[in-house]
Amino acid sequence: MENIDTKSPLPAESIIRKIYWVRGEKVMLDEDLAELYGVEVKRLKEAVRRNLKRFPADFLLALTWEEYHSLRSQYASLKRGQHSKFRPFAFTEQGVAMLSSVLHSDAAILVNIAIIRAFVYIRKILELDSVLRLKIDELEKNVASHNEKIELIFQALKQFMGKKDEPSIPRRRIGIKLR
Repeated sequence: MENIDTKSPLPAESIIRKIYWVRGEKVMLDEDLAELYGVEVKRLKEAVRRNLKRFPADFLLALTWEEYHSLRSQYASLKRGQHSKFRPFAFTEQGVAMLSSVLHSDAAILVNIAIIRAFVYIRKILELDSVLRLKIDELEKNVASHNEKIELIFQALKQFMGKKDEPSIPRRRIGIKLR
């Protein structure tokens, strides 16, 4: 996989690995965003809480303890004591975009652009995946109809070949009889 933004200081892979599916949404956790932005999680959450009007429910998810523990079990690198004792926020693509209006540093702007491009890249891959799925379904239908037609051809050939095995009625010879 190549870097989405050649001017971005972050490789696309490092961003994409931090995008998770929660409640049917692609999201990024506050601790991952804080790491990418180079700020403390506490400061990121403070900035969000001061601007809660900018983060409606479809921009920002407060994870349940079950969701949080499920995500914790999926992390290979999580170590006890290194992460927040509070349930994390999960930001949708729109929530990440809104973070740029809350975090004003130049680094935050560059990181935000790279993250948004990663979300767009994932969306394109998912769209391509659905197009490929439709094409495969179409091919399966075509192959199924071809299989039926081929089977009919084989049945006709078997019937034709089967007639030669049946005893034939003696025919009268045609032509001039020589004495």
